[in-house]
Amino acid sequence: MKQLREVSRQASGHWVGDGFPVRQLVSIERDAASTSPFLMLDHAGPREFPPAQTPRGVGAHPHRGFETVTIVYHGEVEHRDTAGNSGVIGPGDVQWMTAASGVLHDEFHSRSFTARGGVMEMAQLWVNLPARHKMDAPRYQGLTTAQIPSIELAQHAGQVRVIAGEYQGMKGPAQTFSPMNVLDLRLKAGHAATFDAPEGWNAMLVVLHGAVEVEGQKLAAEEVAHYGREGKGLALKAVEDTTALILSGQPLDEPIAHYGPFVMNTQQELKQAFADYNSGRFGHLA
Repeated sequence: MKQLREVSRQASGHWVGDGFPVRQLVSIERDAASTSPFLMLDHAGPREFPPAQTPRGVGAHPHRGFETVTIVYHGEVEHRDTAGNSGVIGPGDVQWMTAASGVLHDEFHSRSFTARGGVMEMAQLWVNLPARHKMDAPRYQGLTTAQIPSIELAQHAGQVRVIAGEYQGMKGPAQTFSPMNVLDLRLKAGHAATFDAPEGWNAMLVVLHGAVEVEGQKLAAEEVAHYGREGKGLALKAVEDTTALILSGQPLDEPIAHYGPFVMNTQQELKQAFADYNSGRFGHLA
């Protein structure tokens, strides 16, 4: 089995626009060198929003060089971008947006959710792209909950949804640029489970709700277990009913040049991203 390397327990909080109060559980500055290909993970909510006339969210902003993966637990999020993609994702749905060479996009509460109000909760993961794909054309995958296979664990211990990669022979629908597993877990209190994570891959267990025990350590909500590359697989036991993400992937082991919404390999590429954005080459959202 893989060995637990560290547990990160402090999550910084901030608002993204006026619609998403987030805590950053995985940070590019702190973690990306050891979590590749995963860059960052924010947990938004759960937060109750009253009915409103104007959708809350974050207006047009750019990305280049990576992918955003948005997993909705409660509420609805509406997306549109300068590559011509748009869509609404609700509970259980996933939006896998490949910014690659660059897009502008906005993210708001859907109009129907805005009108009725309710609880909003989601997680957004940033996935790095290999250098050879950073300037590919943008891509959008809107994955509905019906498209994502859900596997019942033995002894009615819970369920695993396979968003990307594979679990027990079931493959997730997300198309990725490097090998990875993105698993959405519900594990009932008192039950244990093990998960594949190949030799040489990085792996993380991100607890969103509940609590688990890993190698004698208790992880509470919004805490993250980071594993080393050596060994295969990881094991956990739920202390409480738990919702968690299990992320494992083959490291890219490429330089990271990051600032704000851009993740490239060199400072020159980073400067070019800003120049392209400032000159309007990312397009315009009406």
